[in-house]
Parts: sequence; structure tokens; C-alpha cells
Amino acid sequence: MSHGFELEPSAAPGTMVPKNPVLAVLAQLLNWVNRIVLVLSMIALVLTSCVLTYSVVTRYFLKVATDWQDEAAVFMLVGATFMCTSYVQSLRGHVGIEALASLLPARVNRVRLIAVDIGSTLFCTFFSWKSWTLFHEAWAEGQTTSSSFAPPLWIPYGMMAVGMSLLALQLFLQSAIGLSGGEVKGSKK
Repeated sequence: MSHGFELEPSAAPGTMVPKNPVLAVLAQLLNWVNRIVLVLSMIALVLTSCVLTYSVVTRYFLKVATDWQDEAAVFMLVGATFMCTSYVQSLRGHVGIEALASLLPARVNRVRLIAVDIGSTLFCTFFSWKSWTLFHEAWAEGQTTSSSFAPPLWIPYGMMAVGMSLLALQLFLQSAIGLSGGEVKGSKK
């Protein structure tokens, strides 16, 4: 893994390539959604830096307090973080312990990869469901933050729920590709 800029990210080792045409179409569709979300999240990060810079400048030079910037920045950061998880997973870019991967035979490593994907799918599906319940409660009860700005809490909960749902879908798709005999890039057969 390089830590520099790549114009087009290459498929990470262990990435599944679907043989099934339906899974291939679903993978392309999710890849398209992930790229749109990635661009929107990049814009949110730039806006967050602008909001925080504005806040510092107005407080320091103009001695004007702003009460909205912290929550706006946190909401955008929560959105960017959760919404990009599916994209990162599509590259297998999340932190993982790969100490065994290099020691195991390719077939055993393939089973390990599929088992981890299935376990992660189950966890993220549960997390997604709980996020949707938080979103629903915040929406139905009109919950807001406790600040004087008081933005509605359904905004960050909604972004968290959508992001976790996309991640669960990405993991499900990777599990299905693995179980249907998809080819594993970057592995020795």
C-alpha cells in the first residue's frame, strides 16, 4: 500500500471480482453510488474547513461569537465519515489484521476472507438497524441538540444510518461474490 496520491485506486489484494452477471451489475451500481458519495463527502470536508476557518476568524478578529459552526462541522464530519465507509470497504481499505493472510494457503485465506465478510455483514447490518431506529426516534420526537442553535438530530443519525446501510450492502455484496465463486484479485491460486 502506498500512502501517496493515486489517480485511480487499484483493486486491493483480496478484492473479489464477480463471475455472476447479476452480482457484477450490482457491484457496478454500488461502485457508482460510492463514487458519488465520495465526491459529496470531499465537498463536505472542504465546507467543514471553511466553516471552522470562518469561525476562528470572526471570533479572533471581529470578536463575534458563532454558535452554529461546531455543530455544523460535526454534522458534516459525521456524514463524511459514515457515508464513505462503503467506498473504503470496496477497496478493502479499513484497518485489518493481515498477519495470517500471508501465512495461509490461498484457499484457506479465501475462506477466511469470506467468513470475515459474513461476520462483518451481520455486525454492520445490526449497527445499521440501530442507526435507523435512532433516526426514526429523532425524527418522530423532533429531537434537537441542546445548544442554542439546536439543529435536528435526525440529520447526523440519518447520515449514519445511510452510511452504515451502504457499508452493510457492500459487505453483503462482497460475501455473495465470494460465495458464488468470484475470483480473488491479488491472491495466489
